[in-house]
Amino acid sequence: MKIGIVCYPTFGGSGIVATELGMALAGRGDEVHVISYALPSRLSLASPGVFFHEVQVPHYPLFEYPPYSLALTTKMVEVARHHDLDVFHVHYAVPNAVSAVLAREILAPRRMPVVTTLHGTDITLVGNDPNYLETTRFGILHSDAVTAVSDALRQQTREQLAIDKAIDVVPNFIDPARFAEARKGPGARRWARPGEKLIVHISNFRPVKRVTDVVAAFRRILERVKARLLLVGDGPERVKAELMCREHGTCHAVTFLGSLPLIEEVLVGADLFLLPSESESFGLAALEAMACHVPVVASRVGGVPEVVIDGETGLLHPVGDIQAIADSAVRLLEDDELRERFGLAARRRAVEHFDQDRIVGRYRDIYERVLAGAGVTGSA
Repeated sequence: MKIGIVCYPTFGGSGIVATELGMALAGRGDEVHVISYALPSRLSLASPGVFFHEVQVPHYPLFEYPPYSLALTTKMVEVARHHDLDVFHVHYAVPNAVSAVLAREILAPRRMPVVTTLHGTDITLVGNDPNYLETTRFGILHSDAVTAVSDALRQQTREQLAIDKAIDVVPNFIDPARFAEARKGPGARRWARPGEKLIVHISNFRPVKRVTDVVAAFRRILERVKARLLLVGDGPERVKAELMCREHGTCHAVTFLGSLPLIEEVLVGADLFLLPSESESFGLAALEAMACHVPVVASRVGGVPEVVIDGETGLLHPVGDIQAIADSAVRLLEDDELRERFGLAARRRAVEHFDQDRIVGRYRDIYERVLAGAGVTGSA
């Protein structure tokens, strides 16, 4: 099968899942053409069967804001024709789904099914903006199949956009072998000083991730446990996080690592993962931590409870309850036996429920279904 995958190239979850999916499909023998405005951070062009096509957006004085969506549509049409694609799989509704629907119309009467995967902020943030709501809704309604990364996101999409279209729930995934291989290296312990417990947080440092809650909770943890906080990622809230570290006098125990493509190299060997987000449609970073035998302390929001089992693979709390997050972290850090039990359960759940082969197979079933003209079944 020849598959066109459209995504954003950033470190966010949608771009990561799209590129991991593309490489996994190529590993199974499919031909994958990734289309974006820059090379995605995790995409390896060394993988046979994976090709990248950059969207060029010309700048004309007439356009105050260059129309990326139209340039994307044109590139999708070009790639589909030249490489004889079978299906488009677009990740993120705006503008990718709308551009795909337009490309499908341009390619008519040739049939080109569109599969749209919703990842979260395309619905909860962008799709909720009155400036984009109707186009978001249009792109979803006119896709041949739609998937969401969690049941929580599926329900939110239906309610927020007044959509009764069937939506398949296909969760994010991990490659168990890759994370197991990473355990052979030093991982997070490279940044540890003698006797320190290691706590990790990974995000794009946007306000919704509540990185300042991570820093605030760590200050309380540090009063009771000798520990180090590793902050992976970058974004608008980094300056605030750095300022809080200075104000709290915790800079000596906080390490900012910036954006890293292979996060397992930081997660392996960590003792705990913190994810106090205000909103998470899935929580891919939490899943990746679990795949590395790392228990998670997180907010009980969105799709997180579908990934992290409270009291078994981690501990969940209401958004903004910094004291509860700190108390749970200390509980796990001080009890090696409990932490080990949670870590083993986390790894087991990641492998049994979110294995790459299983999830990629579900996506491929959807491709075959839309190619056969069967439409969407709505199965979860």
